[in-house]
Amino acid sequence: MSDPDDPLALGEYRPGSAAVLTDAERWPTLDAEAAARLHRWRTHPAAPAWVHATGDRLTADAIERTRRPLPLEGWLDEHLATARKLPFYRGRTGLATLADFPLIGRADLVADISAFVPLDADLDRMLHGTSSGSTGAALVIPDDVEEVARGFHLLVDLARRAGVEWTPDAERLALVWVLQQRQAFTYVSLISGFSHRAMARVNLDVRAWRAASDRSLFLADADPQVISGNPTSLAELLSDDLRAVLRPLALFSGAMALSGPLRAELEAAFSCPVIDVYGLHETRPIAARTDDGPFRVLDRRVHVEILDAEGHPLPEGTRGEIVVTVGENPLLPLVRYRTGDVGRLVRLADGGVGIADLEGREHTEFATGGGVRVPSVDLTQQLQSHGARGWSVVQEASGAVAVTVVGGDAPVIRGALEKLLDQPVEVTRVERLIDLGEGKPRRFVSRAVAPRRGTWTA
Repeated sequence: MSDPDDPLALGEYRPGSAAVLTDAERWPTLDAEAAARLHRWRTHPAAPAWVHATGDRLTADAIERTRRPLPLEGWLDEHLATARKLPFYRGRTGLATLADFPLIGRADLVADISAFVPLDADLDRMLHGTSSGSTGAALVIPDDVEEVARGFHLLVDLARRAGVEWTPDAERLALVWVLQQRQAFTYVSLISGFSHRAMARVNLDVRAWRAASDRSLFLADADPQVISGNPTSLAELLSDDLRAVLRPLALFSGAMALSGPLRAELEAAFSCPVIDVYGLHETRPIAARTDDGPFRVLDRRVHVEILDAEGHPLPEGTRGEIVVTVGENPLLPLVRYRTGDVGRLVRLADGGVGIADLEGREHTEFATGGGVRVPSVDLTQQLQSHGARGWSVVQEASGAVAVTVVGGDAPVIRGALEKLLDQPVEVTRVERLIDLGEGKPRRFVSRAVAPRRGTWTA
């Protein structure tokens, strides 16, 4: 459980600090049985202190709409017609085809996200989420409530394609989204389109729990059907206390690169498929795979290009930057969005399109002076909280850390990271993101390796 006197505590992660809606507003179709289910998990004796409260806000009609994927016929032409009316493209001419549109990137969204929101968008359906991105520049993204709900049914479909029938099962939590970081938004919610079954976003970090035994007690009782997370948090499931109590139907990995050895260990430990999903918050899922081969581009409103350094299309099979056009989120219709990731398009045996040799965001762990592993997201939270817009963090084998930040309060950042890592930290401040390097700079590099815990302890 977090300490209120913790010098690294961030106010936005204080329990209840951002809750503004009632449960009736969060779940318009909430009934007594669902309300009792929600109350049970909110007040479970082994539950962590939930930081946030959120709901899907779906009406009965919206629940039915989100069970079905969006139609694909003619979607790209409609999407481009919508994009031409966006404020970002005001005054631009000659945008007749996809190839006529300029490339855009995260910096364009950071500069003015509203320029990419349609003027006639239904803002009553808007949620917002945050993304730290590859350079660390925080971005608030407009999410559409129906698109978010439809994303859950995409996971159900991907599980089915992997041989798993995922349907409501008694009072098991339908989904647990696991993180492992110093501070995180955690909550219990209900999935209206899945018979109002409960789901939770759970932080596996020691400080999120009142007692050392609570983590396994809560998850054993929750018995989640499916678990989703990034490779750092999924690796924690292999700890002795969790491996013994979890029996998922499937695991979903995303946000960072999943290594082949970790996939194999997870599959062996839990006897279930591990589905690796490639995508960004801005773009939503782009492709997925259930082995270490190419990612299959999903059958949804997504179009993938591979471009060279000058932005020119490359032939199939040639390695280059992944650029996507996506039309799933009506509040953020993106055209030719640069992901900063690298790969090559290949034709799959069944005629589908795949992305091979994908190189994207890697997960990095740092070693504290006491030999404990700290995930890079913990550093991200401190860097962003103290004003950094971008950064590069390198830890040498000796444990010493060199940080370059764009903006921010360098002395305060140094103090926060020294507290977090118990290592000497040198901070250099620069003014522009380009000063971190061309392309997609590696935000985190660690040459120091701390031993991985075999058993989770408080």
